[in-house]
Amino acid sequence: MRGASLGVTLINALELPLDNLTAHTQPLDAVIIGAGFTGLYQLWSLRKLGLRVQVVDAASNVGGTWYWNCYPGARTDSPSHIYQYWFSDELLDEWDWQQRYPDQAETERYLNYVADRFDLRKDIRFNTRVDGATWDDSAHCWTLTTNTGETFQSRFIVTALGPLSAPLVPPFKGHETFTGRLVHTARWPREGLDLKGKRVGVIGTGATGIQVVQTIAPEVASLTVFQRSPNYAVPMGNPRYNDADRAAMRARYPHTREAIWTNFVGFDQPGQTRAFFDVPPAERREIMETLWADGSLKLWVSGFMEIFFDPAASEEVSAFVREKIRARINDPILAEKLIPQDHGFGTKRVPLENGYFDAFNQPNVELVDLRATPIECITPNGIRTTAGEIALDVIILATGFDAGTGGLTAIDIRGRNGVSLREEWKKEVRTTMGLQIHGYPNLFTTSAPYAPIAAFCNAPSCLQHQVQWITECIEYLHTHGRTTIEPTPDAEQRWLAHHDELANQTLIAKTKSWYTGSNIEGKQNRLLSYIGGLPAYMAACAEVKQQDYAGFEVV
Repeated sequence: MRGASLGVTLINALELPLDNLTAHTQPLDAVIIGAGFTGLYQLWSLRKLGLRVQVVDAASNVGGTWYWNCYPGARTDSPSHIYQYWFSDELLDEWDWQQRYPDQAETERYLNYVADRFDLRKDIRFNTRVDGATWDDSAHCWTLTTNTGETFQSRFIVTALGPLSAPLVPPFKGHETFTGRLVHTARWPREGLDLKGKRVGVIGTGATGIQVVQTIAPEVASLTVFQRSPNYAVPMGNPRYNDADRAAMRARYPHTREAIWTNFVGFDQPGQTRAFFDVPPAERREIMETLWADGSLKLWVSGFMEIFFDPAASEEVSAFVREKIRARINDPILAEKLIPQDHGFGTKRVPLENGYFDAFNQPNVELVDLRATPIECITPNGIRTTAGEIALDVIILATGFDAGTGGLTAIDIRGRNGVSLREEWKKEVRTTMGLQIHGYPNLFTTSAPYAPIAAFCNAPSCLQHQVQWITECIEYLHTHGRTTIEPTPDAEQRWLAHHDELANQTLIAKTKSWYTGSNIEGKQNRLLSYIGGLPAYMAACAEVKQQDYAGFEVV
């Protein structure tokens, strides 16, 4: 089983010099920042090495994304049979998924079950935010400071922050004057928010906005949707599971476990093997109909790869999807406002939906096209656009994230010679395989730029691979009596050049979205996620390991 062979015990092998520690400093081998999918598995893995590990999380419980994003309608768009851990056969046997696409509550319950099942909580510090981390080159360790006043010293840091963990709150003028309730979806109140009978405005129509709109439309008095960019979306087929379904799913687990590691995006369904224009038009249509009817992301992740490279293929598939959306909306003028025309299907994040387009057929739902009538300000009573004021009781910001980079730059990370990662990344975002950064020894990053998990991979598939690579790297250092590791400048540049060569061949890199950082003013415009596919990425990581971490300075 992948990740289960790390049996070497390293207890006390990475001792820190105790005379360098203050009375308030915890001597540790590793600090993991984040207690979501990645952080929990990383804790389990480093424990298997016998290390002293501390997880730190700003939340009051485990879950990461699935703790914070408890807004109405939040759920996965990867099927439950692949949106899970593979390190324990017992866990696979014990946990019963209830539906094809688990909602936030079910996913959060799963992560709590994992934390309890493997006794992980004793090494997790909740309600604690890491504010800064500074590398000490003489002591070969990191010093971390927190909002609670605690200080940790640790040989290694692993950031398990997730690619979408830093909410983006646009600076709407007058927001502080609003007398109603204003909330961002990524910081939804844990106690919930009663929207029944309220006048609600939702700003943003990405994946999150779509989930919110379709969920609350039936219960609110009025719903005003403020849209800047329309999005494609695929209808979700989400059956509930019974015991027979779960038994059949478990019987396929051995195949599933192997299939995800060879799939381009870490799913278990192969893509089309024939070139788009080698397939006759009628057959192409039949294939698209079949993929669409599956109620999944197959049209995107298991369809024709040419939609990412060939403008003609992209336009044909996009026209097919536009046709499907148009048929769902009663008002043809409104339909054209809700259908994307400025980018191809799949060149931005494709959500699954369950009644989103139908919601606009309801008399209590109104669309505001922000390209035609931009927001001027938030007022005490609602939102004023160039067309006038709209009275609201609740404003919901579904405005997305500072993707890939925001979680890391929110921490004052200072590497060798006190160099600030935040300032360095203002000039250029650099990583080596999304796993390490030159100038920041023993800092391991997950879900960071230039790895597939930043956008183009089923998150649990890619994160488990990254955790295994990091764990094996730390084990290697001990086995060979080494203290630090970081990529060389040349290796980092080679990876970025390889990344850019692949990215710049795609239509995705030419489309403005959070994939390229264009949702953040002043952010570097570069595709954030590695688009070479999970198998190629794993092969590159394996080659580094097999060559004794060639391209890395190991001291």
